[in-house]
Amino acid sequence: MSIHGESEVLLTPAEVASLFRVDPKTVTRWAKAGKLSSIRTLGGHRRYKEAEVRALLGAASEDAETQVQ
Repeated sequence: MSIHGESEVLLTPAEVASLFRVDPKTVTRWAKAGKLSSIRTLGGHRRYKEAEVRALLGAASEDAETQVQ
């Protein structure tokens, strides 16, 4: 996907799931709940913007750190 010459990295549900260490179905549930936006391919598969996933991952790790302290 290109926007004005910039290419955006899209991740599959399995790739997102491995980053969060959850099942891919959990990632789909997050998308349905609005916690994570998804893009549909022509074949109907979900893809997730890497930048958004990394931001959510960073927020999740910050939350975990504050709970430990």
